[in-house]
Amino acid sequence: PLSQLPPHLRYRPSPSTGHTVVLGIEGSANKVAFGILSYDPSAQTYQTLSNPRKTYIAPKGCGFLPKETAWHHQRHVVALVRCALREAYPGQTRPEDNLSAIAFTLGPGMGGPLRSCAVAARTLSLMWNVPLISVNHCIAHIEMGRVATSASDPVVLYVSGGNTQVIAYSDGRYRIFGETIDIAVGNCLDRFARAVG
Repeated sequence: PLSQLPPHLRYRPSPSTGHTVVLGIEGSANKVAFGILSYDPSAQTYQTLSNPRKTYIAPKGCGFLPKETAWHHQRHVVALVRCALREAYPGQTRPEDNLSAIAFTLGPGMGGPLRSCAVAARTLSLMWNVPLISVNHCIAHIEMGRVATSASDPVVLYVSGGNTQVIAYSDGRYRIFGETIDIAVGNCLDRFARAVG
């Protein structure tokens, strides 16, 4: 039960609304984002309160490299978290007091950018005494789609970045039923979209 967890792992509802409010930090590739999501347990609905982000644009003709991308994320972390909190809770002097938890992308993704965001998440969690949740990037995409479409048992063709997988929920967890590493359809689509503008 929740009451038996140590205090630093207990989710606390927002004192102003009673909702579960999570600050999510995503930085697995060239985009870094800080989103605040509110979940109303009585209505079983989600609301995005803020979602500021910054994208690292590599020099023309080059891909984005882990080190430079990590530096980009580090330069924008403080401003983005402040922006996210201001957008979600305008006028409040301690908007972080509304947070139930902080979630961050653990992987998969580029090591340097992931590490930069993980350090930011851990620091904020310790500063604000809020539980920390690591999130699988692929499953987060699937869950967002499931919530947005009200799908109850999806079979997913997951195409994102270097991932091309067929994923479904089975025996209490998401499982990969097929994948390829020789054709990164997500990267192909990303490059095509950048090329055509």
